[in-house]
Amino acid sequence: MKLRRIVLVVLLVGGFWFVTTHLPDRLGHFSLTGSNGSNSPLQLTEAEAAPAYDAEEQNNIAVYKRVLPSVVNITSKALVFNFFQGTVPQEGQGSGFILDKGGHVLTNFHVVENANRGIEVMLSNKHRYAAKIVGTDKVHDLALLQIDAPNLDAVTLADSSGLSVGQKVYAIGNPFGLSGTMTRGIISSIRSIRGAEGAPIEDAIQTDAAINPGNSGGPLLNSRGEVIGINTMIASNGAEQSSGIGFAIPINTAKAVLADLTRYGRVKRPSLGIVSYAIGPDLAEQMGLSADYGVLIQKVIPGGAAERAGLHGGNQQAYVGNTPIMLGGDLIVAIDGQQVTDPQDISAIMDKHQAGDTISVSILRGRKQITLKLILGEARGENA
Repeated sequence: MKLRRIVLVVLLVGGFWFVTTHLPDRLGHFSLTGSNGSNSPLQLTEAEAAPAYDAEEQNNIAVYKRVLPSVVNITSKALVFNFFQGTVPQEGQGSGFILDKGGHVLTNFHVVENANRGIEVMLSNKHRYAAKIVGTDKVHDLALLQIDAPNLDAVTLADSSGLSVGQKVYAIGNPFGLSGTMTRGIISSIRSIRGAEGAPIEDAIQTDAAINPGNSGGPLLNSRGEVIGINTMIASNGAEQSSGIGFAIPINTAKAVLADLTRYGRVKRPSLGIVSYAIGPDLAEQMGLSADYGVLIQKVIPGGAAERAGLHGGNQQAYVGNTPIMLGGDLIVAIDGQQVTDPQDISAIMDKHQAGDTISVSILRGRKQITLKLILGEARGENA
């Protein structure tokens, strides 16, 4: 009995040795059996080396590597009231970018608007720093923060006045909390829009680069990696995600307010000191005006620039539908030689000036056209 077991073990070991030493080719290949029962070896083709990047890919990578260290994630912390639980903590996410070695960070106002429990900035190296608010501009949806951090990389700001539809752009930010995300597209249009607070954004940059919640405050870049805009909102039809229509505030608008934010902690926006109403051809004909366009002065703000320059507000109440308006005031048709057709035109002109600047205002008073010099005042809540 023992002899049989020994013989069986010897046979098994001998068989295993024979198979492994004399049949290597058969066991060294996997085989697939086709539907017709035939066997064919599985042969994989592998690249000899990593493929070279084409010129476009190389530029994409270069822009990302250059700008990523300057893009930050912003967490705004707040306590909000819940009817059932009392006050509960809440966090909001956004993006921003570093302006200088001193730690100034630009973002959207709405990213930090409700941060009553502090703001935290995370750099691309994952280091986190508490941020303080230097100043905000709710009208332009901008906020300037500052952090105390070493060895910061600042962005390069471009000139956004010469942008063209079709120009390639990149967006880098923190969509849905996914830090360091870059998307690419083109400038789809340059148009005036209304921001989240209803204030006009002149020359807003429309793009099809994917912009989602969390991208707000991050940079929109040209193909050289220079900042041309601040990503601020999307047209999503209620879906709260990218639909290929995103908007950025032009960087030139931000440049116009940064000096005031750093110097005064607020924006000293220039103002004509008026309450106004846009006039079109139909309304101008009904009113018997001598021009079929312009901005009718409803009221001059006491002590404002318009009152000091001798401009007149209305003195007779009328209605356009159910909307009351004042007739009899001066009709503004141009500022500094630029035609004015509605209050948005005035807002765009004000963005190019500062309080204290002198401008020329062309008005129609009755049938007579008059051009007056006006020293801009500081906006304090009036319409224009």
